[in-house]
Amino acid sequence: MTVTHSRNPGQCTHVTASANEAGATAGLGDMPVWALSDLYPSPSSPDVTRDLERAQKDAATLKSNYEGKLAELATKPDGLRSAVKDYEALADLLGRLGSYAGLLYAQNTADPDRAKFYGDIQEKLTAISSDLIFFELEINRVDDAVLDTAISQGELARYQPWFQDLRKEKPFQLNDDLEKLFHEKSTTGRGAFNRLFNETMTALRFEVDGETLAIEPTLNFLSDADPKKREASANALAEVFGENIRLFTLITNTLSKDKEISDRWRGFEDVADSRHLANRVEAPVVDALVEAVRQKYPALSHRYYALKAKWMGMDKLAHWDRNAPLPETSDRLIDWPEARSTVMSAYRAFSPDLAKVAEPFFDKGWIDAPVRDGKAPGAFSHPTVPSAHPYILLNYMGKPRDVMTLAHELGHGVHQVLANNQGPLLAPTPLTLAETASVFGEMLTFRALLEQAGDGAERKAMLAQKVEDMINTVVRQIAFYCFERKVHEARRDGELTSDQLGEMWLEVQRESLGPSVDLRPGYETYWSYIPHFIHSPFYVYAYAFGDCLVNSLYAVYEGAEDGFAEKYLDMLRAGGSKHHKELLAPFGLDASDPDFWSMGLGVIERMIDELEAMEA
Repeated sequence: MTVTHSRNPGQCTHVTASANEAGATAGLGDMPVWALSDLYPSPSSPDVTRDLERAQKDAATLKSNYEGKLAELATKPDGLRSAVKDYEALADLLGRLGSYAGLLYAQNTADPDRAKFYGDIQEKLTAISSDLIFFELEINRVDDAVLDTAISQGELARYQPWFQDLRKEKPFQLNDDLEKLFHEKSTTGRGAFNRLFNETMTALRFEVDGETLAIEPTLNFLSDADPKKREASANALAEVFGENIRLFTLITNTLSKDKEISDRWRGFEDVADSRHLANRVEAPVVDALVEAVRQKYPALSHRYYALKAKWMGMDKLAHWDRNAPLPETSDRLIDWPEARSTVMSAYRAFSPDLAKVAEPFFDKGWIDAPVRDGKAPGAFSHPTVPSAHPYILLNYMGKPRDVMTLAHELGHGVHQVLANNQGPLLAPTPLTLAETASVFGEMLTFRALLEQAGDGAERKAMLAQKVEDMINTVVRQIAFYCFERKVHEARRDGELTSDQLGEMWLEVQRESLGPSVDLRPGYETYWSYIPHFIHSPFYVYAYAFGDCLVNSLYAVYEGAEDGFAEKYLDMLRAGGSKHHKELLAPFGLDASDPDFWSMGLGVIERMIDELEAMEA
């Protein structure tokens, strides 16, 4: 059973915050913040204490009732059904507690009271869930024929996908005592280093043209129209990362070794095998994706950055110019009401039902949008638990990319809401499929805006920005995956120095970005701030998987007759109850077909073709 990942004690019941409270977001209008009271009124609420006590009691009862008895219960489907139902109910309760602590912490990771609450809850949930480790291990010791018979009948049949996924874990599971040891030590091992990374990154400050900034606004300056501002922010990032590089190197070495130990004990051969298993995707499918993207580097990123350097009047782009706006790009900031209207209009035009699912995120405190000191950087949609609803975190600063981030995270959110009817065990979606709705939401929004584009310059700017976003999602993420492979493979032979990590980073960046991007001194430290390397090793290929999948899916949509939207919503409602082959079959798509990835990459290539044609 997985306790949620996460992110002054107080009552978080307000739904909106004025832009003045948001610091860097002044002038963008009133933006929503989370109403976490949907989970618990406050950290000091008696409800938190009550649910912790209930979870501890229910876990002990479940262990007493079922440990050592599941093989026998499997011969009595009603008995096994009751056990699974009890286990599922407890999963929801533990998930609610963990989600609340993580989200409260994400709102202000610099607050020591929130950090303590988060740490205390994680420790308690780890201790409670230790009593439950036997459950899945014991199910996997049931004879296959007996279990197949049990899950083929009655209400237990709906859990068949969950049982099938459990069976895939069987070859890599250890005995009960070792699993319990791994689980309990995670709090002081991987969990502790994840938290150290989070709190260190949140506390970093960068001096940019006399301003002292946190990481999010500093990174935002890399897409500023002023080249001096871009260079200053890039140098500030390099300087601070360099000052902290020994710590980030230690964290990376420790977590890489921690993973190697776990993989070795469990019998995983390749460094990414455990991620492929968790994603329910076959290694050859991922290998085909990676190879297809790498072969397309010259036709995609190399070609585009050469075009961009020409547009910018440069021989080469410095690394801080890679995401610079084109001269034709408007510098107008998009306020929150317009961002909401833009995204919701695109969703509604595709499907009124989809828009109806999205509406509560804006009106009920399910989004936390403003930038604040201490707030977790980046963006995410946390599913919490099926008995509640997802929460979206943004750091909205009014850039066009921020609008696309809203469209992206809202896609995750509606996917999670629609999948909730599957329940705690079947709602979670593998990462490879979890990006489908988010990237599709981005594409809907982009296509709607492109249709409204006026002259050639506006269309060019929009196409260029979309191409850059797709390169960042596909090319960059596959380069990140290649970097992780290098790191984890090399770590098996011993500790890595900061210089070694920096050289590995530069090697994959040079290959992926091409000769038209000049990686200036300092860029060798930029590997250190990527959170996915820390929190979810090898997560990154899921972005490329999702983007290429959506490109192919959108091509089907454009040529489809009526009924596509309903099939799409059915796919989202399935959550994690179906394999990617089953989910894509109604659309005539198959990710195991080598041509599948070429079709998705072809969409990006054709956009670059159009941009090149504008120069003719």
